[in-house]
Amino acid sequence: MAASGKVTAGTEEEKASLRDLLRFSWVRTSIKLGIILATAGLITIWLLKVFNTAATPLFSNMGAFFTNYGLAGIFLVTLLAGTLVPLGSPALVAAAALFVEPIPLILVASIGFTLGMTVNYALAYKLGRPYVTKKIPANQLDEISQLWSKWGLTIYVIFGLIPVLPVELLSFICGLLKTQATTFLALSFIPRLIVFTIIVYFGQYIGTWIGA
Repeated sequence: MAASGKVTAGTEEEKASLRDLLRFSWVRTSIKLGIILATAGLITIWLLKVFNTAATPLFSNMGAFFTNYGLAGIFLVTLLAGTLVPLGSPALVAAAALFVEPIPLILVASIGFTLGMTVNYALAYKLGRPYVTKKIPANQLDEISQLWSKWGLTIYVIFGLIPVLPVELLSFICGLLKTQATTFLALSFIPRLIVFTIIVYFGQYIGTWIGA
């Protein structure tokens, strides 16, 4: 009975933690936006299949572009996406997976995004709160600080593993709190490596399904 009580208590605590996470408006907004974008992406994939877009010259031209400039373009886009520039890097990486070798693509995307977040980290580390409040509204920064006080670096890893959540914002907090650089880099790179690996192979699967 005691063991059962502990399990129940643990389950309730997990539910409470999830409710705490969803209490923050910017988290809810990010999740809603992610659902909208994912739905739009699935509809787009279905339309590509229905209209046999893979057989059109447009698709061939896109393939030529990614073949010639894919890795450099992906690096630039993910680098900027790692800051606060919303460029839809997961969708672009998935599209590039149809034309670029997977391993180089995964590494370039992961490194680019990590370097983008490192820029946030370094600037926050050096310039402190006055700089961070120029990038993140004060009320939102207070919310993130509350979240961080409860979860710590664990929340950074969770956000890093879920593409729709704004892990870029948390990179500022890591810099502001002067998190050790090696810890920051490891916790930035590894989750993105996992995420981009999934995205790349999902993109290849979708490419096969639409006849690319």
